[in-house]
Amino acid sequence: MSLNNHLHVKKGDTVVVLSGKDKGQQGKILLALPKKGKVVVEGVNKVKRHTKPNQKAPQGGILTKEAPLAACKVMVVCPSCKKATRTAQKLVNGKFVRACKKCGEVIDEK
Repeated sequence: MSLNNHLHVKKGDTVVVLSGKDKGQQGKILLALPKKGKVVVEGVNKVKRHTKPNQKAPQGGILTKEAPLAACKVMVVCPSCKKATRTAQKLVNGKFVRACKKCGEVIDEK
């Protein structure tokens, strides 16, 4: 866990899993938890949750959902070259943005 509560990825990034049972899978980050150093990735690290009947789910049963994954196990996928890459800081129009280390293209869509 990092002391400065800063992640190298953020919500909305497409990432690839580097290790573990879901190694090689790609998905979009649904939730970033910087204080815990974890991220929730769409379709990755699925767990089953046994729930009792309640107002929200009157039937109850077994639900499948994504569990948090350590942020160090994922790497950003560059939208232009489609490869897993580290990010660099690049100055564009007086603002620093994230850029791909491999092709140099800007990663932030905004």
